Amino acid sequence: MAFADNLKQLPGVSHLAAVQLLDADGNEVGLIEHKPGQIGSLAVYNHLAQFYGAINVDAANKGLEIYAEHTDDARQNPGKHPNIDRLLQVVSDGHVLRVKHVFAGSAD
Repeated sequence: MAFADNLKQLPGVSHLAAVQLLDADGNEVGLIEHKPGQIGSLAVYNHLAQFYGAINVDAANKGLEIYAEHTDDARQNPGKHPNIDRLLQVVSDGHVLRVKHVFAGSAD
């Protein structure tokens, strides 16, 4: 299926302002915000965090499946799709990213 079709199968993210991606030391290594151009990635990472508990190799592989045609584009054009590049890096190096949800209306 295409990415747009896959997105329709994922839980909504209207309750989220963002997700923070944290490395093993708790340092923020990424932020996906609820804004145009990032809402699809927010939905993907939210789903992966809910299902897998973190972004590990299995979660990253599933995310690459969800991104569908964009995954091939990311492989051919490194840097064009940073949220997909991050999943490719997790698959490559095996590091796990923790996901911290930032809820809409929260002060922190």
